[in-house]
Amino acid sequence: MKRLARNLVFIILGTLLLGLSGCGYNTMQANEEAVKAAWGDVEAAYQRRSDLIPNLVEVVKGYAKHEKETLQAVTEARAKVGSIQMTKDMINNPQAFQQFQQAQGAMSSALSRLMVVVEKYPDLKANQNFQDLQHQLEGTENRINVARVRFNKTVETFNVSIRTFPNSLTNSMLLHLKLKEPFKAEAGAEKAPKVDFSK
Repeated sequence: MKRLARNLVFIILGTLLLGLSGCGYNTMQANEEAVKAAWGDVEAAYQRRSDLIPNLVEVVKGYAKHEKETLQAVTEARAKVGSIQMTKDMINNPQAFQQFQQAQGAMSSALSRLMVVVEKYPDLKANQNFQDLQHQLEGTENRINVARVRFNKTVETFNVSIRTFPNSLTNSMLLHLKLKEPFKAEAGAEKAPKVDFSK
């Protein structure tokens, strides 16, 4: 009788383990960790850009003394980005994520305006420090784009994994994981910016 009860317990445990392996529990956990890792790459790329901006502003300031408004806009945008605490929890908070995305969008816009201003100063464009910083910034912008694309892909994989059966059942009973927000294009991004060099 004892042996039968023990065997029954082993059979039940074995069945439960097999059931868990087919319920997507581990897959959803792995997908969530992939989202967190991809978010870390996004954070690192944005931090790199933020670190470059003070040097860029200082170099431009030396040549473009009459462009205080543009330089101030870049400095203020950087300060706003810096005031937002980037954490892994941000990807679970749609409002904080949207606030982060808006601040980064404002930073990108301010940097674009700065690069347009730079076109009016040939001496600045020829400055080696400026050229080095500009190349580093371009490389960083490319890394940001790659990191965002990878993040969106991992978010898509994660969101699909928690919404499809049988994972959705497991998630609703055990995990209670929420959908993650991907990066979206900024409002008005579909329109090409106007560039006027006549000023």
